[in-house]
Amino acid sequence: MDCMTKASTGMKSLDQVVDYLRLGDNVVWQVDAIDDYKYFVNLFVENALISNRRVVYMRFAQHPPLIEGIEDITVCALNACGGFESFSTQVYDIISREGKEVYYVFDCLSDLLTAWANDLMIGNFFMITCPYLFELDTIAYFTILRNKHSFQTVARIRETTQLLIDLYNCEDCYYIHPLKVWDRYSPTMFLPHALDRENLTPITNSVDAARLFTIMPTIGIENERRHLDYWDKMFLNAVALYKEVLEGKETAAMEQKKVIEQLCKLVIGRDHRILSLAKKYLSLKDLLDIKSRLIGSGYIGGKAVGMLMARSILLKDKDFEWRRYLEPHDSYYIGSDVFYSYIVQNGWWKLRMKQRSNEGYFQVASELREKMLKGSFPAAVKEQFQQMLEYFGQSPIIVRSSSLLEDAFGNAFAGKYESVFCVNQGSPAERYKQFEDAIRVVYASAMNEDALAYRLQRGLDKRDEQMAILVQRVSGAHHGQYFFPDLAGVGVSYNTYVWKEGLNPDAGMLRLVHGLGTRAVDRVEGDYPRIVALDKPLLRPHAGVDDSRKYSQREVDVLNTVSNKLEVVSLNNMDYEGREGLMNLIGVKDYEANRRMKELGMKGPDIWTLTFDHLMTATSFPQIMGKMLKTIKSAYQYPVDIEFTINFSRDLHPHINLLQCRPLQTKGLKSKVHIPSNIREEKVLFKSKGHFMGGNISQSLKRIIYIDPKNYSKLALSQKYEVARTVGKLNKQIQNRENLSVMLAGPGRWGTSNPSLGVPVAFSEINHVTVMIEIAFSSAGLIPELSFGTHFFQDLVETDIFYVALFPEKNNVFFNHLLMNDHPNIFNQLCPDKLQFEEIIKVYDFTNKDLVIMSDILSQNVVCFLEEK
Repeated sequence: MDCMTKASTGMKSLDQVVDYLRLGDNVVWQVDAIDDYKYFVNLFVENALISNRRVVYMRFAQHPPLIEGIEDITVCALNACGGFESFSTQVYDIISREGKEVYYVFDCLSDLLTAWANDLMIGNFFMITCPYLFELDTIAYFTILRNKHSFQTVARIRETTQLLIDLYNCEDCYYIHPLKVWDRYSPTMFLPHALDRENLTPITNSVDAARLFTIMPTIGIENERRHLDYWDKMFLNAVALYKEVLEGKETAAMEQKKVIEQLCKLVIGRDHRILSLAKKYLSLKDLLDIKSRLIGSGYIGGKAVGMLMARSILLKDKDFEWRRYLEPHDSYYIGSDVFYSYIVQNGWWKLRMKQRSNEGYFQVASELREKMLKGSFPAAVKEQFQQMLEYFGQSPIIVRSSSLLEDAFGNAFAGKYESVFCVNQGSPAERYKQFEDAIRVVYASAMNEDALAYRLQRGLDKRDEQMAILVQRVSGAHHGQYFFPDLAGVGVSYNTYVWKEGLNPDAGMLRLVHGLGTRAVDRVEGDYPRIVALDKPLLRPHAGVDDSRKYSQREVDVLNTVSNKLEVVSLNNMDYEGREGLMNLIGVKDYEANRRMKELGMKGPDIWTLTFDHLMTATSFPQIMGKMLKTIKSAYQYPVDIEFTINFSRDLHPHINLLQCRPLQTKGLKSKVHIPSNIREEKVLFKSKGHFMGGNISQSLKRIIYIDPKNYSKLALSQKYEVARTVGKLNKQIQNRENLSVMLAGPGRWGTSNPSLGVPVAFSEINHVTVMIEIAFSSAGLIPELSFGTHFFQDLVETDIFYVALFPEKNNVFFNHLLMNDHPNIFNQLCPDKLQFEEIIKVYDFTNKDLVIMSDILSQNVVCFLEEK
């Protein structure tokens, strides 16, 4: 190699030992004290400045600065406490900005344990940073403290770096022992060298070598414990403390509070409100139980934390015997660090950094998502996956996203990430493959466009969003080839969608289904879960016997253990022989339909209509669920949203499995709105009684995007999808909702997956509008579904989109769509490439008009009208 490509360490004798440094070298010093490293750092920096090299100092540790009093260097102050990704991104951006042939000095990497408590992530950081520095022909100095890291972490650093040097300070003498010097060799290079003033002398004599290693700090100290990660050591200490607590040692009881706080910061998260709850309601035993069921390391994520917190709140409630009702859980957790390790070890980190940029945020995400569906896992993680699956046997399980930001205060991420059912049938190899594929699907969902848009809109796009995973045993029982729970649902402690005057929002609301809870959290096509206002559980949004039948659940989501898939089965095709006690509790026989079947000579099981009325009147179920919501809400000091299942024993005693709990963002009464009583009818666009959500508002509107129901219903399927994409294009043109308030109005259900029931937009295609209207167009079967409690409606609440369902055929509803025709239609100007839809999509401009929408939640009145000047 040409000498021009060589660089100096600042010490001639060390240059001779390692045959100089080369551009691209990463040099890792393993030391006992930071001051020892500091001496060699300053030699390196002073020589670099003499050679007119740019020097950048990466400053992030708690120890004193390595470089002081030297001008002409760039000091970059970094914050490691923000987490692995934000820290690594800061470093990556600095390296990218500084460019080629820069010299770097990093603070001690061991100090990152204070922020991350994890050797694994330090190894990951080095594995992504070192190759990037090498690529840009830099020279970088790093250090780690001896005996502070696991053998595995040191091995990963050794494998990645170009130079690894042991530095000892014994009896006031420095000894340097190169352990790795990439791409060069000499007969004495890898021997220990004693430093005498400026000269390094190799120790070649066996007597001197043996004597040296006897006086050096013992490298064999805690060898067994050094097989462990720093993370594992902390939990081992916690286990020892817990044993002392059980033995009644007073000092251990005093220490317990401090350790609980420390462990919460390791596995629960960084949010101070969640941490405050965790420290209050999670015991040391609870935290050790989490560790015993944790695969990998890191946080367990918002969904897992919410579930554990809610259960613990209830079990600590002395006013009610919750143990009689709560079904035990035996969930597993895949730590958030496994997610980053998956990206790093599959070689995708550079792509991840491109995706973090403004230009690549959406564009690169699709490429990364595809790669994440095909990656491989480390052998140690695969072994833990296998052991977990052996524990569950062939019981169905569900693999659920549990990201760091998910289910937090103000950011629910409802439905943004994937959850995957594993029916878990077949050979061990088949079941393992199904599970691993499910993990990949959940990981890849971090790059879903809806999730990215959600993060961007809330200013979370630069925050760490590691994907932890919650693995739960599916609650339910086998019924022939099907597996499902008796009931499942969603509960909210504050009912912002009160549909009738006199309902108490603070009583809460349930959205209840028979079978798997997928029908409760999603907007279900052509089916209607039971909506329960807990203060008046028999009151329905629709009235009358015919309405009860029409707006009821007709299909059941189940796991088919024969086909090994999630399936939808007609309620009337289910065999309920021997389960009439349950059916009488949740439904009524449809005597008219059963009579017609007999008259036609048709045989089969009885036809049922699910009303859930007997459950509401003959049991204490509504009171129990109301108390559950109030108890958790009181602990959170914030409205909450829960997901649950119910399984009944033979005596019809309910066993509740609390699957999820999160803070619920709500829009309350706000200030009183006085709706004018003398609005002339020709000035009214629409008015309605009830069926709106968003509290009291008085909002001016500048634009209406209107999908003509009649013309839309005539479109071919492919054209309906294209209409949805065009709506998304119009949505993106809304740069600022305060300056351009838009009302979106269309037939049936927005966000449906079935275009025959509405407009199949993704939420990211309507997230900038201010008001959303769903209009019933009965002749084409386009009917709004009053689906408060679903992920879709949670998005509306969080995004502060006011919602109205209009039923023009009802007596108390008025809709004058012709009023819009008197105002400019600017669709062709906004979408000149979509002129084929000019009779379908209308965009009415009200910029110079006084169009306003007003609502009053107490009287349940909502009206949209032109104010008279």
